[in-house]
Amino acid sequence: MAVLVYTESENGKFKKNAFEVASYASEVAKQLSTTVTAVAVNAGDNESLGTYGISKVLNVSDDKLKPFNAKAFANLIAEAAQKEEAQVIIVSSSADTKFLAPILAAKLSAGYVPNVVAAPESTDPFTVKRTAFSNKGFAHTQITTENKVIGVSNNAFGVVENPTSAAVESFAPSLEDADFTVKSVEVDKVVGKATIADADIVVSAGRGLKGPENWTMIEELADVLGAATACSKPVSDLGWRPHGEHVGQTGKPVASNLYIAIGISGAIQHLAGVSSSKTKVVINTDPEAPFFKAADYGIVGDAFEVVPQLIEKLKEIKAQNA
Repeated sequence: MAVLVYTESENGKFKKNAFEVASYASEVAKQLSTTVTAVAVNAGDNESLGTYGISKVLNVSDDKLKPFNAKAFANLIAEAAQKEEAQVIIVSSSADTKFLAPILAAKLSAGYVPNVVAAPESTDPFTVKRTAFSNKGFAHTQITTENKVIGVSNNAFGVVENPTSAAVESFAPSLEDADFTVKSVEVDKVVGKATIADADIVVSAGRGLKGPENWTMIEELADVLGAATACSKPVSDLGWRPHGEHVGQTGKPVASNLYIAIGISGAIQHLAGVSSSKTKVVINTDPEAPFFKAADYGIVGDAFEVVPQLIEKLKEIKAQNA
């Protein structure tokens, strides 16, 4: 009776959160004295999951599943859970898995707890810690159903190596046409840049940049740091930046190791969406900006003076360590 984990991939490569949920599942399996089976869809290098404690990989290869489809993915994961007699199913807290997880939970009559930030405190009763109230607090939640679906918050548990040998097994779920009644017509993705969901560092800017023509210095800073670029809601609403870069409670959540906010005052909705980031740095001309209360480090100054100096200093450091 293994623990089952769904490991996300894109263009044949596992996402960072796949290794994090694999690490989390390995810890849960250790507590339950069992093993971990992973479900991988159209992914290569399945054996690499063994680095994070996965002993078996159910490899699904199906062109119909190349565009994400919540119902189809939920049904195939449910079928895999039944095949492996798994009562604990681990997923990430990405946008896709937050879409499929409720469908999966309903299919398995399972309790579903998203935004989990730590390994189970107890397995009898099964108790997990999750964020609550827009990340302002924590809830210690008991799952009393026989089947359990756990959504792990990004960058909360971390990637932990636990090398084992992963046996790869082909798996062909019984999917029907009814599973594909909702179809993706078009997918618009950022190309050639770090994505907000997977980035360890995110550089974000707001209306303090005064216009889209000034974003080159934000992109240059992000390039030096190997970071993803993001923006506040007003910026995307004004059309200065794509809506895909909007972060906050009403946009994409950020749980990076470093979040740099430039020219963002820090409205409550924005803070709620980025509060899971481990270190927050704020650059703003207004010393009373709300963001300073939530920041780990703050610079009161003009972004047009501070950011170019920061870029030059970072380039110097990189050159010295090259």
